[in-house]
Amino acid sequence: MKKNKSQILNTLVIIVGAVILIYGMSLADDSPYAKIIGLVILMFGLYRATQFWSATKDDYKKDQENETE
Repeated sequence: MKKNKSQILNTLVIIVGAVILIYGMSLADDSPYAKIIGLVILMFGLYRATQFWSATKDDYKKDQENETE
């Protein structure tokens, strides 16, 4: 269950970062702060997601080994 919550959190962080970035790009006054904050949050979410994926990339092998035993 912890893995599922971590994936949901990573997805939400990525979505929030993307929304802030798009909002910053759509402003008429062209303030760079919203773009920078959105990009940082988006990249943080992507970093967390790739760390999670690399840590769990061989989980299917463990499940197959347990089934054959």
